Amino acid sequence: MTSTPPLPSPTTRWVLLALLVLSILVNYIDRGALSVAVPSMELEFSLTDSQKGLLLSAFFWTYALLQLPAGWLVDRYDVKWVYAGGYLIWTIATALTGFVNGFVLLIAARLLLGIGESAAYPAISRLIVENYPEHQRGTANSLIDAGTKIGPALSILAGGLLVDQFGWRPLFIVLGLGGFFWLVPWVRWIPSRPKQDYATATPSEAVERPSTVQVLLTPSVWGTSLGMFALGYVWYFLLTWLPSYLMDVHKYDLKATAVLAALPFLAMAGSSVVSGWTADRLIARGGSPTLVRKGIALGGFLLAAGLLVAASLASSSTVCVILLIATCCALGMFTANVWAMTQTMAGPAAGSWTGIQNCIGNMGGITSPLVAGWTVEASGSYQTAFYAAAIVMTLGTAAYLTMVGPIQPVPWKQELPG
Repeated sequence: MTSTPPLPSPTTRWVLLALLVLSILVNYIDRGALSVAVPSMELEFSLTDSQKGLLLSAFFWTYALLQLPAGWLVDRYDVKWVYAGGYLIWTIATALTGFVNGFVLLIAARLLLGIGESAAYPAISRLIVENYPEHQRGTANSLIDAGTKIGPALSILAGGLLVDQFGWRPLFIVLGLGGFFWLVPWVRWIPSRPKQDYATATPSEAVERPSTVQVLLTPSVWGTSLGMFALGYVWYFLLTWLPSYLMDVHKYDLKATAVLAALPFLAMAGSSVVSGWTADRLIARGGSPTLVRKGIALGGFLLAAGLLVAASLASSSTVCVILLIATCCALGMFTANVWAMTQTMAGPAAGSWTGIQNCIGNMGGITSPLVAGWTVEASGSYQTAFYAAAIVMTLGTAAYLTMVGPIQPVPWKQELPG
């Protein structure tokens, strides 16, 4: 097997991590902006609840399906430029959303956004595996995960206030044009990685990049992927429907919703950072990655399921918001460690494994907005949608317990990729 290249300097790792966190922050601001703009779009385009669900899920059609080719690309080509290309596409899509004049074009803009953002997680996993040791990955992943929660919080809070004052179109134009500035430091400061030449690779070198078939035949891949489906289901249910839920059921106005709907995501960001840091410290002191990361992650997942049901049953608006905040804190325990587990097991297959896992995981993002839209329209209540999310989380926990092996590098067979 080829020797492992040395890790970059601490300064380089911090610069890289800062840019990754900022990029994922922009990523989730851009994808989450639609949820706060939907009430205004509904009035302008006369959308039904089913059409709203369709619009909210459209992003995930391309985002989920393109995870597999994105994972293949970042494992085989310079991840710096693969990620830069994806980032450029999604910022263009965000800006274009502010100019569309019909439901079909809104769908098209969301599909383009999904194409660009599909590069994000496979690229980030590849970069973390290459640049951070095991006992630092919880912290690195939790900071990136915090960006995925602060992004929607800012999108809902600032976006809600902007939409209230200026309408929904300026929101997307400002986000899209502002996002371009990230590319300047990325292109200038992040070093390129030479592409591996598979035509001349020896069997001992080839194990550095397992084939897609090898990855697909690994049971732990399917366990983590089903767990990610469960996370995707509940996360995107909250991300896409929480503002509408607070306005429809608890009768908050847009300004109050912008603040209250942001609080659970901010709490989740804080919980994620604390949970990731705690796991890293325990592992650095000799703790088993399997017991530490699985224990924190799955305990949080089960707790979140129970709290979500309790929130849906709360008659008091204040109690409901408090329980939703607690739910997201529990989810943060899972999200802080889920990618660190995958990266440790995947090793040189980090991009491909992440692509598969995120593809299946984001099927939850396709499913939950549609299920919520159908059940709300059919029953006039959000209750079934909340119960469904809790059940899916429980099943995701079972998948991790029964299918995911020890949190240690998978011993990939030595064969050339197909």
